[in-house]
Order: sequence, then structure tokens, then C-alpha cells
Amino acid sequence: MSKWVRAMWRRRSRMSMVDAYFRWTLYLIAWFPVFGGVALLTGTTMGRTLPITLIMVAMGLNVAQGVLAKPLLHRALERYLNRGATPNRLLVGSAVLTFLSEAALFALLAISGVGKEHLGNAALAVASTLTPFFMAQCLVVSKRRFLATLFGTAAGQTLLLLPYTRSLPISLTLAGLVLFAGGWALGMARPTGWLLAVIGQLDAARATASRLAVAEERLRFGRDLHDVMGRNLAVIALKSELAVQLARREQPEAVTQMVEVQRIAQESQREIREVVRGYRKVDLQAELAGARSILRAAGVDCRIEGGEGLRLPEEVESALGWVVREGTTNVLRHAADVRSCALRTRIDPERSVLVMTMENDGVGDPRDGATATGALPGSGLKGLRERLQPLGGTLVSGPARKGSYRLTVELPMTTTGVTG
Repeated sequence: MSKWVRAMWRRRSRMSMVDAYFRWTLYLIAWFPVFGGVALLTGTTMGRTLPITLIMVAMGLNVAQGVLAKPLLHRALERYLNRGATPNRLLVGSAVLTFLSEAALFALLAISGVGKEHLGNAALAVASTLTPFFMAQCLVVSKRRFLATLFGTAAGQTLLLLPYTRSLPISLTLAGLVLFAGGWALGMARPTGWLLAVIGQLDAARATASRLAVAEERLRFGRDLHDVMGRNLAVIALKSELAVQLARREQPEAVTQMVEVQRIAQESQREIREVVRGYRKVDLQAELAGARSILRAAGVDCRIEGGEGLRLPEEVESALGWVVREGTTNVLRHAADVRSCALRTRIDPERSVLVMTMENDGVGDPRDGATATGALPGSGLKGLRERLQPLGGTLVSGPARKGSYRLTVELPMTTTGVTG
């Protein structure tokens, strides 16, 4: 059971973990009234049938309140985060359960009285019974309205308890505990909702930053292509139109214009090839620095070891740079699950190969049915292998240690130009 729970927990993203932690904290707090009833039950009322019956009724109502609290607080948090409607029916149900439980406790106080030996337990039971309703209400109404409800409840309870307690200080003390319970509920629930809202915004901002990085690269390529092709296409269009007009007049200059169009078209092809070649040409050091920067911006601890002093041929640097770029893109795709990434480049003198490994965590256990979070898309792996094949390189990828994924590239030193 514990392994199943741990596996389920590890498959969650960090955002989901934080969300679940704070939500379930609120859900568990809603069960505190049950402990208040137990405290009363273990008091001096033991052996008396009616007081025990009233306590058991209050505890049963509080158990129902605890069961209701999960959907109520969940929907109240969604309302606070502007992701759902106000749970009016659940809130009314919680108010009814709270009122009935408080009525049972008041009846108990009226029958048994409030002595010094009971005051602490009674205060715990009365205050904790109000906590679940107050936590839900403070999430769906404004703070001003909540505080008005809280002080109104405290004043009404004072008026109700005064005839039974026959002591103004005791009644005011219990009212003060109600205010404390409401303030505690406000201090627990509202900051939880605020924190989840902030974390959600940060997570959305991080995803937006990743998408903007991809969009910026596309814009750069589009801008370069426009700069190269814009003028040439305009000239081709004008000269083609001129050639058509000259041909209709059966003038020989039309041939000259079409020859010029052909020349510009061939020149455009050459320039496009240069743009694409420049786009495909990747600088390894720039890719390493970019990978470190963008992964850290995405909340991933990126460590880069080795590779700084290596001098490699252009085609080798380009191939390794594409490995870094593809691997980084894949990690970004799963940045919500990945916490750390290590990229190492080293020379293995025994086998005379250059080895580059890129390893990240955040991968579910395949035995639990989870997908390999770090797995690169099939087309990405295929493209990398095609780039490495002319250099005699190999690429191996798959799960490594528990919960991690490793991408390994090996290139012969004769190809890389590195000497041991």
C-alpha cells in the first residue's frame, strides 16, 4: 500500500504536489471537531446517559461535517481561484450541520453546567465545531463580509449561552474562542488559496516562457527568410510582369527579362540554402550555455560538466549541439516533473571515444504504468541518429537509475579530432 501511495505521489508534478499538500491539510483540519467531542466524552460526563447521548450526536454530526468538508473546501478553493461557482448548497449543508452540532453542545452545557473542570473541553468542542464552516465561508465571501458574520455569530452565541452559563465572563470567554476559531480558519484557508493562486500563475508563466522561446526562434528564422526572399520575390514579380508585357508586344527584350528572372531565382535558391545551413549550424558552447539558462529559468537545476576545453571540428560541434538542443527541448516539455538535469562530456581513453550524457529525473516507474517522462519523441531520436551516423557516432536512450532518463552519445576520437 505504501509503495502504491509513493508511486502515485511521485507521478505528480511539483505543482500538483503543492496543491495536494495544502488542500489535504485543510481537509484534515475539518476533522478537528471530532477530537473536541472525544475530549468532552472523556470528561466528567461519563456514566450519565443524556450527556453522553448529546456528545455522541454532536460527534456524529461532526463526522458528517468532516465528510462534507472535502467536496465543500475543494469547490470553495476553486471558487477562490476563479475556476468554479460558489458551492451554495454544500455551504448551506455545512451551516446546518454546524448549527445542529452547536445546539447539541449548548444542550449539553445547559444540562451539565460549565464548571472549571469542563471549561477547557467545552471551549475546544464549541470552537472547533465552527472551524470547517468558517474555512469554507472565508474562501467564497469577502473578508469584510466574513468578519461581519464571525462577530455576529460570537454576539449571538453570547446571548444564547448567558442564560445557561449564568456567567457573563464565561459566555464572553466562549465568544472569544469563537472569534479565535474564525480568525484561525481565516488565517488557514485564505493564505492557502492565495498561495495556490500564486503558484498557479508562476507555473503558467513558466509554460508561457517555454512557448515564447520556441516562438522567438521561429520568428528569427522567419525574419531571416523574409530578409533574403522579400526583395528577390518582389524583383521576380516585377520582371515577370514586364516580360509578359514585352512578350505580348512580341519584343525580343522579353527573353532578356526572363533570363534575369531565372538568374534571380537561382540566386534566391542559393541564399535560402545559406540561411538553412546557418540555421542548422549549431555552436556547442552556445547550446550548452543556452540549455543551462533556459532550464534554470524553468525551475530545473541544470549542471554541465566537461566539454569546456574541447576543440572539435565544426560538423562534430554541430551534431553535439543538436543533441543538447533536442534534449533540452524534451526536458522543457516535461519541466513540471523534472527537478534536475546533468549534462556531462568526457573522453573515454580506453575505448577512444568522446561520450556525452544527458540525464534528468522526473520519470515514472514503467512498472507503475507511467510514461517515460524523459523520453524523446521518436522523430527526434531518428533525426539525431541521422546526424551522428556520418560521423560514426551512436545514440542510446532509455531509463537509467530509478526515476531518471539518460541520453548517451558516443563519437570515435578519430572523428572528433580529439587526442588523448
